[in-house]
Amino acid sequence: MDYSIKENLAIAYKIIASLGLEDHTYTHLSARPDGADYYYIYPFGTLYEEVESNNLLKVNLAGTILEGKEYQYNKTGYTIHGSIYQARKDINAIFHLHTHSTVAVSAMKCGLMPISQWALHFYNRISYHKYASLALDLPSHGSKLTEDLGDNYVMFLRNHGFITSGQTIQEAMFYTYHLEQACKTQIMALSSGQELIIPSEEICKQSVNDLLSFEKELGKRDFAAWIRKLAK
Repeated sequence: MDYSIKENLAIAYKIIASLGLEDHTYTHLSARPDGADYYYIYPFGTLYEEVESNNLLKVNLAGTILEGKEYQYNKTGYTIHGSIYQARKDINAIFHLHTHSTVAVSAMKCGLMPISQWALHFYNRISYHKYASLALDLPSHGSKLTEDLGDNYVMFLRNHGFITSGQTIQEAMFYTYHLEQACKTQIMALSSGQELIIPSEEICKQSVNDLLSFEKELGKRDFAAWIRKLAK
């Protein structure tokens, strides 16, 4: 079954909720039709499991609500999502989350270590953004976010959480799942106190290429599996 952008975004919110990766009402996911000058995002204060395609806000890249004006809008959401959409025409979905494991790794000077296959999805393909309180100042904070993201699709927000993005909602979901697993594994490995084995740079480079080219439409197969699980 084919779903619309709004339907898939609502599904993504429910997948995140089912995985326990939401942070009450303090994080947000968005998506837009390919290259559009507007995007969809949930109303501020809504629980992820409450999100439906018919209660999503439609917001243009200037930050004006086009549909759903009866709902409240999270200003930090616009600073993050609007800025990235303006700067990156290839990005059509953005997830901003903070989980215990990803915040913990974001606070480590070493960042994400290539010590698991989950982590190797991001080898030399992850950015870091210095903590600067809430993202409320669009001109300065928004430009710094996009500058630090660069050409990557994934970025740690130091002491805060992370941003995953993609050409599709499915791709952003794919990165989100693997990043969470990678961070959980890193914390467990470091807490063991044992000396860690780190693959060679050659193997890391080969692995990231293999992992990201394993299937053509990255995340599509997994997303379909999550839809089936939600339907049970």
